[in-house]
Amino acid sequence: MNNKEFIATLSQKSGLTTSEVQNVVHTAMNAITDMLCEDKTVTLSGLGNFDVKKRMERVIVNPSTGQKMLVPPKLVVNFKPLGSLKDKIK
Repeated sequence: MNNKEFIATLSQKSGLTTSEVQNVVHTAMNAITDMLCEDKTVTLSGLGNFDVKKRMERVIVNPSTGQKMLVPPKLVVNFKPLGSLKDKIK
């Protein structure tokens, strides 16, 4: 499902216009992004938790050349689904 399909589905289920739903989704994504930039955990009930984790520096090997390369540390977004969501999917 892409963004247009997601917004169309939400629009049908909520009774709002697609532009209203698009505005709400855009605002929610901006709010989540802002909170993650402030290093806060975002918990969406019924869905899961978003947080920022630091991936440590590591050495990788290029499989085709065998050359070792150093990958610098970086921050990544992590999502952990709630157990109830996992159960629904199963």
